[in-house]
Amino acid sequence: MSAMTHDVPVGGPQAGTDAATARVSAGLAFAVVSAISFGLSGALARGLIETGWSAGAMTLVRVALGALALTPLGIIALRGRWRLLRRNLGLLAAYGTIAVAGAQFCYFSAVQHMQVGPAILIEFTAPAAVVVYLWVRRGQRPGRMTLAGAAIAAVGLVLVLDLLSGASLSLPGVLWALGAMVGCATYFIISADDANGLPPLVLAWAGLVVGGVILGLLGLVGVLPMRASTANPTYADTSVAWWVPLVLLGLVTAALSYVAGIAAGRRLGSRLASFVALLEVVASVAWAWLLLSELPGPAQLVGGLLILIGVVGVKLGERSVVVSGPGPS
Repeated sequence: MSAMTHDVPVGGPQAGTDAATARVSAGLAFAVVSAISFGLSGALARGLIETGWSAGAMTLVRVALGALALTPLGIIALRGRWRLLRRNLGLLAAYGTIAVAGAQFCYFSAVQHMQVGPAILIEFTAPAAVVVYLWVRRGQRPGRMTLAGAAIAAVGLVLVLDLLSGASLSLPGVLWALGAMVGCATYFIISADDANGLPPLVLAWAGLVVGGVILGLLGLVGVLPMRASTANPTYADTSVAWWVPLVLLGLVTAALSYVAGIAAGRRLGSRLASFVALLEVVASVAWAWLLLSELPGPAQLVGGLLILIGVVGVKLGERSVVVSGPGPS
């Protein structure tokens, strides 16, 4: 991935500073919207799972609705430049398969085996994976602060998994959450790359289309179980029509979240965007508490706090990154 670079506007250093400040402010606003809307998905999915929906069916509906909602906007943003899609077929295939379909399916599968809070905390060790990727591929060797942050996050992960108390651990849930972490890291890295020429709306739309096609094909051949139900799920002790959470999953937690997240990544870069996106962890726990009355135990909450502190250390450590040359192609 290429580094994020932006020209300084005409008008001197002050104009450049003002433009940079405005860019970061807009990026932060987009990141907050993306994190809060993404955070809603786990609680909505858990309610549907309890009525008989499979992770594959929920993910397919979410991705398909998101793709359908963004189709007219994506075509308008493309402005007839179909060559951009042809030129980036490999990138779009990776984004749609890993960052969209893979991340969502793995997260929903994790939620089938464990609470929303621990699942999202494991997924959001992704910023550490982003640091490793940038080190290997772009030679940005992490400094001491980054390594210390990663160590603190590792301790937090042990507490989140509740390994010290001898409590039963859902190995499938943990593995699915780690798969979601890989997809999440891929999302941060690809979303922040503006060298491909794809407008944020086009990348979000095309990624959702690719993800939907992949999920549909896997469902047709029987690789992914596709179970659905018209039973009404319950949130906050209130029964709602079965289609309401599906619409919210597609329009709010997919279409809105991906567009806002990509717009944030383009303005903030993959490291800062992944750092601010940690708000999704807080939002996910809050939504699970409000809608499902789920709250992680004391040790898991402490572990979650350590993960957040560790990722803060990773972010602060980026000031001391040492560029040791480009990584392998």
